[in-house]
Amino acid sequence: MRKYGLFAKVRRKNPYKMMMKKSLEHRTFPNKLQREFSQTVPFKVFCTDITYIPFHDRFAYLSVIKDIATGEVMAWNLSLFLEVTLVTETVKNMRLDSYEDIMIHSDQGFHYTNRAYITILKGLKMIQSMSGKGKCIDNAPIESFFGHMKDELDYISCKSFKALHFVIDEYMRYYNYERKQWNRKKMTPVEFRNHLLTQVEG
Repeated sequence: MRKYGLFAKVRRKNPYKMMMKKSLEHRTFPNKLQREFSQTVPFKVFCTDITYIPFHDRFAYLSVIKDIATGEVMAWNLSLFLEVTLVTETVKNMRLDSYEDIMIHSDQGFHYTNRAYITILKGLKMIQSMSGKGKCIDNAPIESFFGHMKDELDYISCKSFKALHFVIDEYMRYYNYERKQWNRKKMTPVEFRNHLLTQVEG
């Protein structure tokens, strides 16, 4: 085309405008956690992710926020749809007096780079951290939780979304208040959280 002086009538997309638009809608954050999973202070470092739950010939999607220090599930949300509200509602389900300076670590998925999610965390004054692209091990605590949950939870037999929601709700209570963990001095996440808080206050 250059040789014969031809010009395309279709206007090409401006790559700089495309980059600008993308940067406004989606934003990534550096990995501030750096695989420091041996946390000892509750309510300081959270991790979050989404997993799919197959049931009755379809899928539901589970979003979870977990305290890395205690293993406690701080909030969760179940949905039939992979919309951004899946994660924004999870954040809203947390019940804390203050969220300021709590780090929340995730992967670089669409939900966590979305402006709506980022805006909520910024409003709560939380610190956002993200795994390296394609590095699941950077978010190992939440991956491990999902693995154990799927091994222990009978979700396949659920015939409705309501039934699935019920069994997951029961499991979350069991996990936090009854399931003792060997690497947490054989305590449940809630017991270990209270134990750690006593040490911090002492």
